Amino acid sequence: MTVADESRIHSASIAQRVMTPDDAAQFIRPGDNVGMSGFTGAGYPKEVPGALVRRVEDATVRGDRFAVSVWTGASTAPELDGALAAVDAIDLRMPYQSDPVSRAKINAGLVDYLDLHLSHVAQMVWEGAFGHLDVAVVEVAGVTADGHLIPSSSVGNNKTWIDQADRVILEVNAWQPAALEGMHDVYYGTALPPYRTPIQIVSASDRIGVPYLHCPPEKIVAVVETNAPDRNTVFKPADETSQLIAQHLLAFLSHEVKRDRLPAALLPLQSGVGNIANAVLRGLDGGPFRPLTAYTEVIQDGMLALLESGTMKSISATAFSLSEEGAADLHANIADYHDRIVLRPQEISNHPEVIRRLGCLAMNGAIEADIYGNINSTHVMGTSIMNGIGGSGDFARNAYIAMFLTPSIAKDGAISSIVPMVSHVDHTEHDVHVIITEQGVADLRGLAPRRRAQKIIDQCAHPDYRPMLQDYFDRASASTSGKHTPHLLEESLSWHARFLRDGTMQPR
Repeated sequence: MTVADESRIHSASIAQRVMTPDDAAQFIRPGDNVGMSGFTGAGYPKEVPGALVRRVEDATVRGDRFAVSVWTGASTAPELDGALAAVDAIDLRMPYQSDPVSRAKINAGLVDYLDLHLSHVAQMVWEGAFGHLDVAVVEVAGVTADGHLIPSSSVGNNKTWIDQADRVILEVNAWQPAALEGMHDVYYGTALPPYRTPIQIVSASDRIGVPYLHCPPEKIVAVVETNAPDRNTVFKPADETSQLIAQHLLAFLSHEVKRDRLPAALLPLQSGVGNIANAVLRGLDGGPFRPLTAYTEVIQDGMLALLESGTMKSISATAFSLSEEGAADLHANIADYHDRIVLRPQEISNHPEVIRRLGCLAMNGAIEADIYGNINSTHVMGTSIMNGIGGSGDFARNAYIAMFLTPSIAKDGAISSIVPMVSHVDHTEHDVHVIITEQGVADLRGLAPRRRAQKIIDQCAHPDYRPMLQDYFDRASASTSGKHTPHLLEESLSWHARFLRDGTMQPR
């Protein structure tokens, strides 16, 4: 444990509960449901998970099994997800993960995994759908003199974890900038039906809550002081494929503005995480659309750059997801960013009502898309989970324009990302408006299924696979009794079976 040189705990009563991570981990019991802070590698507890691993290892030596259910906001880090999964300490994981060790355990059937729309989690916890929450382990940036908790670099589900848990363990992390105070907007007005009221957000920068998390002092059983960085997200330099996808998307947005279907400053942007997303954000910088706004889940390097240049005026999110360079930028320039960033609980950042009202432009990735516009964003070959649906469904189902971005090929061209039928459906054709690959743009709005199929084949499929897809579609259209959405079911499955057999989708 690395203790901060100057304590961030300004409440005398809460300071009395400071202890070592190993002592704090004693409050977590076998079989507990544990709500951990953290969202896309930001704001997760840094010390208590490692102490919990040591408890599990000691129990294993004694011949006892020690496992818990881990609930988070989204993905965390190897020292949490990976470390606990490696010692078989996780019975159930939800709602989103991206750790390779955790993924392997899930796909081996050793860990139960609930892949949920992120906007649903808090409500379902309040309903009791997953059982009772025993412990919350939440990182904060500080504690005020009157006991208010300053959230750190993510909010996620922390409000719900603190409200619902019997016992709360705080990690107070001095690495997090003290200037985060006041950046958050924690809304305490949500309720279950029939007591639900409208969320009063009419522009992306509106604040409707308070800057702190509230916790009854008697629930706080332990406090651990830390000084450790968030997990850095590694972004590759934009390659030619990412740049082409970005160019096609920007051309599409320009066309929509020209047709008066979007305002000159666009509508609030939502973006998934990744290299393509950052390439798109870089393309927007200095472009004709300004001043931009974002109502999204995570703030990436590209969004900070847009704030710095003045192209973007405000961002609403629930967490940061930054590279090492991006984190350094945030720490160095947080005073300049402070009033233009709002961090909210994920039940608000991903709230369907708000997304629909603001008219968000949703840009998310895909593993594969089929010729009718169905999207698989979570599973490889239909059975192996990659990460999870995250918040892409919250935005795709409610966005003004729902766009999915993917390279047209994968595995160095061995497989096509455009297929006759996706092996797993996360986003149905009814929720998908636009598909973009490096080959082009398929605007599917207003098109019946067969016209959608032709558009996707012509505009999005890679030339190496376009003849195969066209042949499939022509034969399906000619030979199936149903002409609305023609499919050759056995053959559509063979695309994936062929890859399982010899690692290629090339025709035999």
